Amino acid sequence: MSRPLRAIMILLLVASCGVGGRSGPPPSNLDNACAILAERPHYKRAFNATERRWGVPVHVQMATIHQESSFIGDARTPFRYVLGVIPMGRQSSAYGYSQALDGTWDEYKQETRRFAARRNDIRDATDFMGWYMAKSNERLGISLSDTRNQYLAYHEGRTGFSRGSYNGKPWLLRVSAKVDERARMYQAQLQSCNGRGFGLF
Repeated sequence: MSRPLRAIMILLLVASCGVGGRSGPPPSNLDNACAILAERPHYKRAFNATERRWGVPVHVQMATIHQESSFIGDARTPFRYVLGVIPMGRQSSAYGYSQALDGTWDEYKQETRRFAARRNDIRDATDFMGWYMAKSNERLGISLSDTRNQYLAYHEGRTGFSRGSYNGKPWLLRVSAKVDERARMYQAQLQSCNGRGFGLF
C-alpha cells in the first residue's frame, strides 16, 4: 500500500471516530431541554428512538442522564485513594452517559444482541437506559414515567430497590427527588418549545 493511500485511510478512520453519537463536550445549557436538543439534534433522535422502542419518556431519560453524567459521554467515577495520595482504582466501573456498570452493560449487549454498543455513544446509552427501565417496569411494576422510583431502581439495582435499600440513604432520597424535579422541568420545557413551533419532536 502506498504512503499517500495509507495516510488517507488513517485520516478517514480518525474522522469516523468523531461522527454519529460519540461523546463530545456537554451541551452549553443543561437547564433547558429545548436548548439541549436544538444544540445536539442527534440527542433528540436517540431519545425519540428509545421512547419508541422501550416507552421511557424523553424527559425521564434526560433527567437521569443529567444526574448520572451531566451529558458527558466519557464520564467516569472518581479515583479512590489510600492515605489521600495512593490511587487504588476508580470507585466503580460506571462509564459513559448512562454510567452503566461493566456487568450490566454486558448483560444488556447479550440480551439485545447489540454487541457493538458503546457507553460513550448517546444512542447506545439511551437504549441501555430504556432497556433497564423497561425491565424495572416489568419486574417491579415501576411506571415508565415515575422518574423518582425508576432512578432509585437504576441507582440501587432492582434487587436493592425491592429490599428498600434506598431508605437507609437520605442523600439518595434527596438526589432522586432532584431528578424527579428536573424531569418535570424538562417535560414542561419540551411541551413549551414544541408549542412555539420549534419542531423538536
